[in-house]
Amino acid sequence: MASPRLGTFCCRTRDAATQLALGFQPRAFHALCLGSGALRLALGLLQLRPGRWPAGPGIASASPATSARVPASVRIVRAATACDLLGCLGIAVRSAVWLGFPSFVDDISAMNNTDVWPAVFCVGSALWIQLLYSACFWWWFCYAVDAYLVIQRSAGQSTILLYHLMTWGLAALLSVEGALMLYYPSMARCERGLEHAIPHYITTYLPLLLVLVGNPILFRKTVTAVASLLKGRQGIYTENERRMGAMIKTRFFKIMLVFIVCWFSNVINESLLFYLEMQPDINSSSLKQVRNAAKTTWFMMGILNPAQGFLLSLAFYGWTGCRLTLPGPSKEIQWDSMTTSATEGAPPSPGGPHEPGEGPAPKKDLPGGTHTSDEALSLVS
Repeated sequence: MASPRLGTFCCRTRDAATQLALGFQPRAFHALCLGSGALRLALGLLQLRPGRWPAGPGIASASPATSARVPASVRIVRAATACDLLGCLGIAVRSAVWLGFPSFVDDISAMNNTDVWPAVFCVGSALWIQLLYSACFWWWFCYAVDAYLVIQRSAGQSTILLYHLMTWGLAALLSVEGALMLYYPSMARCERGLEHAIPHYITTYLPLLLVLVGNPILFRKTVTAVASLLKGRQGIYTENERRMGAMIKTRFFKIMLVFIVCWFSNVINESLLFYLEMQPDINSSSLKQVRNAAKTTWFMMGILNPAQGFLLSLAFYGWTGCRLTLPGPSKEIQWDSMTTSATEGAPPSPGGPHEPGEGPAPKKDLPGGTHTSDEALSLVS
């Protein structure tokens, strides 16, 4: 799982709360992390096989002729999924080494040990996990930003470069800065007190808190803008428009539900451990319930953190994203069918049915945009 406590584990001296978490049934905990991470990797590799990845909800799989026109939102989801898979790989490798080479792990905390490789592996794996999951959080924040900007007609294909710069730049900056603050001046002194580790915890949880707080606000603004855009298509708000707006709202709700389920245990666990750190005697009988809660949420993190990618695939594609063979075309609401919703139920025209080659009336462009409303809505649907 992704926790700043993995970084403090590399310190030669550890505070009592960190030792409580890391020392509670460590073999069972790492076996749980290894199993959860390996399961996520197996499911992710099945999804990433050629021809398996759906290009996006309501979007056909990208072909060579259309790959250049893949929406930015689809690219963001793919980048976030790749970061999640690489982060799970780091968790699985770290847990496998812990289980397979216990003497190697014991050398990490040995005060007189001259072998630097245990410390290098510990710091490197902790940085790898933090960097990849931090980038994953930034990508999901960019997804919420992009959804809002697309509806407002302020985003396009060119913005994907800005998302890359923001995501990888901020993720690398925060991860390196947090590690430097934690391990300075040496790993033997990186636990001098609670204040010394606070910057490391802030840089780890800042992207997560941004997603948990910022994404619901952006999603709500997007849903409101979608309702206005749907009403502006024909000047009326039919049942099809209501269903489409509800579908987008439901998808955003599923995304946030997954984040809350998978990561809120981290926030609770860190709050409990911080509370324990501030107590004069962590082993006091009056703190037994707090210690048990911290241990419970610690194990929950090992299960739920690697499950994020799998649950998000369910939020986007349902069980379709988990099947070994993709089914036929989905029965999602088609945007083009909504352009005629205003005339549904109307009597036929005197001229009879349309002649062959005669299509529906052209879609109405909204002021201030270069794309039709169908194109804008398809990016977030």
